[in-house]
Amino acid sequence: MRQPGPDNSSGSPQEWRPPSYWPFVLPALIIVLAVIVFPWVFTVWMSLHEWKVGQPTIFVGLSNYLRMPKDPRFVEAIWHTLVYTALSVILPLFFGTLAAVVFHQKFPLRGFMRGLYIMPMMATPVAIALVWTMMFHPQLGVLNYLLSLVGIPPQLWVFHPGSVILSLVMVETWQWSPLVMLIVLGGLAAIPTEPYESALIDGASFWQMFRYITLPLITPFLFIAAMIRLIDALKSFDIIFAITQGGPGTASETINLYLYSVAFVYYDIGYGSAIALVFFVLIIVLAGVMLHTRQRMHWNEAGGGA
Repeated sequence: MRQPGPDNSSGSPQEWRPPSYWPFVLPALIIVLAVIVFPWVFTVWMSLHEWKVGQPTIFVGLSNYLRMPKDPRFVEAIWHTLVYTALSVILPLFFGTLAAVVFHQKFPLRGFMRGLYIMPMMATPVAIALVWTMMFHPQLGVLNYLLSLVGIPPQLWVFHPGSVILSLVMVETWQWSPLVMLIVLGGLAAIPTEPYESALIDGASFWQMFRYITLPLITPFLFIAAMIRLIDALKSFDIIFAITQGGPGTASETINLYLYSVAFVYYDIGYGSAIALVFFVLIIVLAGVMLHTRQRMHWNEAGGGA
């Protein structure tokens, strides 16, 4: 039976009381405002000003943004970032998927080999950079020694503008192919065995089974891996900075490294803030394209199965 409520016939407003859950929500809200919202609002404010350390702040509006297309170093950094990101997504996806298919098979010491393969993913970026810097050394590096065994002349690797990006991508691929392998292994483990049994009865080859059964079924997992690699490769800084510092010259300078130079070497805080916002928008756009593509594939699959 409904209990009679207070008599509001007089029309007087009820006394407002804060919800009982506010003491639990308020600390999280303060942290979000202090750690996420305020820094971005302050970055937007800085990007609209000419602010160099030790000099007065001057409002310049959109001048910092209009300066970017005329800055050849910024345009070059954009190109380096896109090339580096594309290769750092495609190559780990290829080698990680290949490793997942191999390690999905049953053979002796499979668990040990899986553990050995994922070890690069556990190492710290600075340690990886130091090891690969020694390996890339033109005279003392082990890579040129291995090339000499098969009659290939020594390479300059990260010490030549034409090969530095590919050399850095090699490090990125070596470190993060195991992550793709783990994601794809999860997809392979979820595939039922019945399609493969039917394909074997029909006389399908291994390649045909991979192309028409395995690859379509692991595509959602590949998209997840590609999304993770896309965001991680876009914001890659430590490996590149520790190995080349953007060199030789500016041949391996990505947006992250150029942003670091502008803000913390030249102390141009306003222009650096504008670059940071443009970089953030670039990440959002590329991630949005990936999500939109995945969503369209999802609906196509749903429509095809209806």
